Amino acid sequence: MTTPDVLTPEAAAQLLHTAASSGHSIAPLRDRLAVADQATAYAIQEANTQRGLAAGRRLVGRKIGLTSLAVQAQLGVNQPDFGMLFADMAVGDGEPVALGRLIQPKVEAEVALVIGRDLTHDRHTYADLIRATEYALPAIEIVDSRIENWNIRFVDTVADNASSGLFVLGGRPVKLADLDLTACAMEMKRGETVVSTGNGRACLGSPLNAAVWLADMMVRCGRPLQAGDIVLTGALGPMVAVQSGDRFDVRIDGLGTVSALFA
Repeated sequence: MTTPDVLTPEAAAQLLHTAASSGHSIAPLRDRLAVADQATAYAIQEANTQRGLAAGRRLVGRKIGLTSLAVQAQLGVNQPDFGMLFADMAVGDGEPVALGRLIQPKVEAEVALVIGRDLTHDRHTYADLIRATEYALPAIEIVDSRIENWNIRFVDTVADNASSGLFVLGGRPVKLADLDLTACAMEMKRGETVVSTGNGRACLGSPLNAAVWLADMMVRCGRPLQAGDIVLTGALGPMVAVQSGDRFDVRIDGLGTVSALFA
């Protein structure tokens, strides 16, 4: 496919959609856009969100990315980003994932919050998020990039739906009153080998910080979080690349376990 020297947001969205459909990654977008800023990146993401909704996909939540200060520094930003979660991105706990669904997947362990009431304030507090959260679950986000070789900067990943792929939720809901989201330790194993560790502090100091940021941002974007939405709050430790046949088992203190298996 021939692309123009300077991409419009609409053309960039089409390139990402084609990459996802074909399974073939594309060159970074950031140097091919007339204006490579945050607004343009989210406009590209929104174009593909609208494309998905028009095709009958069901929006079920959001994912928060760039919650590690080290990764923010690497990409030259001082804030997280967000992407959309659709129902067809959900994978059952331990259900085999066909690698053909993805291009260059990696996994990271996260705390998922399931929202029980709408969040519509201009500015939210911990209390608002705690009251609105129905329960938490352990989660594995299977991140993916339509940008070749993960050669991304902020504009690339935001436009690419925050490098979303698939996600796996654990099956035992836990009330926030029974959790310490800041101190909860995480361990991820590939087979019998520990490949990632961390805790809630790795996610903007606490997953609740990330959730408050998202709730505020979604109101500003005109797409507030609603009852029933799933929020993947961000990685608790380093992401790990996936190979065929891998099995990842995650344990998060207070939340239990969740597994991802790659066929």
